[in-house]
Amino acid sequence: MNVHLTPELEQLVQQKVQSGRYNSASEVVREALRLMEQRDELRLVQLQQLRSRIDKGLAEAGHGDGVDGDEFIQGLIDDLDSRGAKRNAG
Repeated sequence: MNVHLTPELEQLVQQKVQSGRYNSASEVVREALRLMEQRDELRLVQLQQLRSRIDKGLAEAGHGDGVDGDEFIQGLIDDLDSRGAKRNAG
């Protein structure tokens, strides 16, 4: 398999190898792909959790057990903000 990278990405790969953390460009690419897969799996879990929360909210609303819509939306926004902050800190 041949992969063509932009000059910037090629330079990044070479910097990673020169840092001594990786022995070859292939190792850098494999690690990047592993990280991409982990990120995709995390997004899938987050989406499943969000769908579950939505389903729960709809079920509660159907029984008259729901919460105020503004509070619910603010809770979602706060949750997304905290996840973004954790991601940026890590």
